[in-house]
Amino acid sequence: MINVNREGEVWVFAEQQQGTLSDVPLELLSKGRELARTLGVKLAAVLAGHEVKTLAADLFACGADKVYLVEDPLLEDFQTISYAKILCQLITKHKPQIVLYGATPIGRDIAPRVASAMKAGLTADCTDLQIGDFTESKTKDIHKDLLLQIRPAFGGNIIATIVNPDRWPQMATVREGVMPMPERNGKCTGELVAEKAALSPEDLALEILERHRTTRKVDLKASRVIVSGGAGVGSKENFRLVWDLAHCLGGAVGASRAAVDLGFIDHDHQVGQTGTTVRPALYIAVALSGAIQHAAGMSGAAKIVAVNNDPEAPIFQYAHYGIVGDFQDVLPKMIKAIRTKQ
Repeated sequence: MINVNREGEVWVFAEQQQGTLSDVPLELLSKGRELARTLGVKLAAVLAGHEVKTLAADLFACGADKVYLVEDPLLEDFQTISYAKILCQLITKHKPQIVLYGATPIGRDIAPRVASAMKAGLTADCTDLQIGDFTESKTKDIHKDLLLQIRPAFGGNIIATIVNPDRWPQMATVREGVMPMPERNGKCTGELVAEKAALSPEDLALEILERHRTTRKVDLKASRVIVSGGAGVGSKENFRLVWDLAHCLGGAVGASRAAVDLGFIDHDHQVGQTGTTVRPALYIAVALSGAIQHAAGMSGAAKIVAVNNDPEAPIFQYAHYGIVGDFQDVLPKMIKAIRTKQ
């Protein structure tokens, strides 16, 4: 059993590439702020890279009390071994009680390696994090103020709450877009702690020869209006109505995993547990059943409108407004009404 440090800080791994922070660590700072306040401890971010000191201002503006800065030319490009070594060194030295990562390709790469090295637990793809108590069923021992790591399980059919009472730090990855982006306060400052990187060239297992990056075709997270189609649309050709309605509303096109798997639209448009989590002002679900995996990615929308010919479809449980009918009849009427401003 690892000695738990109940006075330890809440940490967020500040993922960055080529000197640019991704959105997910900033989103995690909003939840981290809530957790740290409940525990009465400081919120800190771990920022590693080469010449990335200026990024600390963004982390302070989004709520970090402290930033642990590790700069080294060997950290210019992300490599799992070197970055994991830095995190393990810092965790061993400062003993945080919670460490959060984004469930991004980088976060999913580094978090398990750190968890294995520290012999700590890790819960992947959390949709919520809370602080609460846990009572062991056999001994009736009560563990106070644990991190409750909440995530869908068994294909999204249940919601599981996972706790880690005696293997710390408590660690979790959180999907991008699940937590709201905090309001920035440019006047906020914090404590910048410079740490040394005990690295050698031998810690770099790979040599990066070329870098190729592709941008997403659609930014669902930034869209205020999203029209999503499901498997019930029936074909790629029928999906044209979904595109037309989205264009009328000045919105983006989303889709369920089933629609993506059927080839109606590419993965960049996928909303849900294995896609993008969105919080638009308006979400229109077209011929979409409303499986819990999809609902996990869109239930935070301000207004949800469902169009489905099955009155018993689960999507109506989440919808503020429901239209029971064939989308091929309903959508043209909606498009006409919008275009003629009826």
